Amino acid sequence: MDITLSVIKADIGGYVGHSSMHPALIEKGQECLEPAKRDGLLIDFHVTRAGDDLQLIMTHQNGVDNEQIHRLAWDTFEAGTKLAREMKLYGAGQDLLADAFAGTVKGMGPGVAEMTFTERASEPVLIFMADKTASGAWNLPLYKIFADPFNTIGLVIAENMHKGFSFEVHDVKGHKKITFNAPEEIYDMLIFLGTPSRYAVKAVYHREMNDVAAVSSTQRLSLIAGRYVGKDDPVCIVRSQGYLPAVGEVLEPFTQPHIVEGWMRGSHHGPLMPVSLRDCNPSRFDGPPRVWAAGFQLCNGKLIGPRDMFDDPSFDEARRRANVLADWLRMHGPFEPHRLPLEEMEYTTMPQVMKKLEGRFTELE
Repeated sequence: MDITLSVIKADIGGYVGHSSMHPALIEKGQECLEPAKRDGLLIDFHVTRAGDDLQLIMTHQNGVDNEQIHRLAWDTFEAGTKLAREMKLYGAGQDLLADAFAGTVKGMGPGVAEMTFTERASEPVLIFMADKTASGAWNLPLYKIFADPFNTIGLVIAENMHKGFSFEVHDVKGHKKITFNAPEEIYDMLIFLGTPSRYAVKAVYHREMNDVAAVSSTQRLSLIAGRYVGKDDPVCIVRSQGYLPAVGEVLEPFTQPHIVEGWMRGSHHGPLMPVSLRDCNPSRFDGPPRVWAAGFQLCNGKLIGPRDMFDDPSFDEARRRANVLADWLRMHGPFEPHRLPLEEMEYTTMPQVMKKLEGRFTELE
């Protein structure tokens, strides 16, 4: 049975400030999607949040980039925005960068991750949702999951994974893409994955089966809007088990909180803290950046779950380390490496400051 799994998200109003989402917006999302399930457009859905982002998780058989599915998501975000404005929630409709729907939500502000695949006899799926960070935040975890044998022992000892995976990498500023094969092209690939502000893993495929294993959202809000309107807060879908990495191998990279872009005003580096849904409320300096993971078993397109995958004491040490890293970075205040480098500040006040001071710069003797 071929299934399309679509995860479409948007920040349509924060409660309080940018820290979380009011339950009424989640209820509004459920209210908007229920008729689509009843009428057969959707097989199933789950509405949730990550920080202040509304997350629409939907299964159907209409393929990726389907106009009906994307319109449903857009209309849901608009209905939620209307409610958010009535409640005077913060940043109502922040991620809706267009006035009207235009066939797909791509390029209109919301983040999108979609994949179509043949549902296996058992189909575990993990959906990662991040807040207060950028789309390149998945580069390091996806590399570890699908290319690093120190993380994923299946790459070494599982015959059905030993030939490796291919990575589709997007240049989000140059609007180009390239595919690398792992393991033989790892060194070339890492040159690009190590620059997550520009290059992001869009998808990963099992090379022998030519089957999709993971898909992420790569939309960069500042590039779409031409100004800072909030961080991208990306999502990522990862299929698991069988000829794909085990659930434990998929989760393992998050035991070491890596440093990502985002945090306060999208202009700082911070540790990506793995949390349960109840703790996905970034409040300290609007952070630090958070990620939570919803686990589902698919059954004929039905979403059995979610299970809150980081609601586990084995991630307590990762959370402690993230807080220690947050302390050290915060002590730098407006200095790098806490604040992003100037070339990444072009969508803040930096251009105006440079224009104001341009006549005061003189040549060195």
